[in-house]
Amino acid sequence: MHIFGKILGAFFGLLFGGPLGAIFGLFLGHQFDKARYRSQNPFTNGQFSSGPTQTERQEEFFKSAFAVMGHVAKAKGQVTQQEIQLASIMMDRMNLHGDQRRAAQDAFREGKEADFPLQQTLENVRFFTGGRFDLMQFFLELQVSAAFADGDLHPSERQVLHKIAQGLGFSSDQLERRLRMQEAAFRFQQSGGFTGQQSSGSSQWQQPSNRDRLADAFSVLGVNQDADVQTIKRAYRKLMNEHHPDKLMAKGLPPEMMNMAKEKSQEIQHAYDLIKKEQGFK
Repeated sequence: MHIFGKILGAFFGLLFGGPLGAIFGLFLGHQFDKARYRSQNPFTNGQFSSGPTQTERQEEFFKSAFAVMGHVAKAKGQVTQQEIQLASIMMDRMNLHGDQRRAAQDAFREGKEADFPLQQTLENVRFFTGGRFDLMQFFLELQVSAAFADGDLHPSERQVLHKIAQGLGFSSDQLERRLRMQEAAFRFQQSGGFTGQQSSGSSQWQQPSNRDRLADAFSVLGVNQDADVQTIKRAYRKLMNEHHPDKLMAKGLPPEMMNMAKEKSQEIQHAYDLIKKEQGFK
């Protein structure tokens, strides 16, 4: 986020011109920040001055997703064989083969480098997605899902996820909510509440009670167990709208990630169906 110019402009404007000077300085600072951002992004200059194409948006999203995934995996220190296996499982879930899989592997290795430019990569994601909330949310959820694929979230991974969330414009509270929803989703999958995704984690989970499965279903939707029917339905519709695969793809989601979007929609649907069944509403 480029705000340095705005801060300096407002400060010196206030210092030399009072409130009106601060407003004028803020305007000049804003123009400076815009020019600086454009100079740092190749797709705002030269042959790409008209903006990136849909294909370029999708390619950048795809590459950045796996690069950041590699960066998160490196957060615990040396990337182990398990982290590499989990990344391969994510690629399997996307049905990546041949050149696509090699591109994902190359990006993952790039993210593991000590000098990986995380913040610049996240700025590029915001630029290429046009700041669309649902696409950036999907990007963040993809990182959370990859980090939690083994059923355990290391403190270092959590710390990096907070940096990623901040870089995408999400608050710490919003990330923690996503983490709780993902943890519940993991248990819901393990309990058979959703069979579209099989976990490779080594953790041993006991079969939960119906009460626990229902509690996880509520958490998947992000609502409290004492929520009324209308609140539950609103949460369900909002999540389904945000994760609709066709809508996401139209906005720039790479086609390789359609399966992931479909899985998420099915997960939301299964959780909602269980709640409807247990609560007895249509």
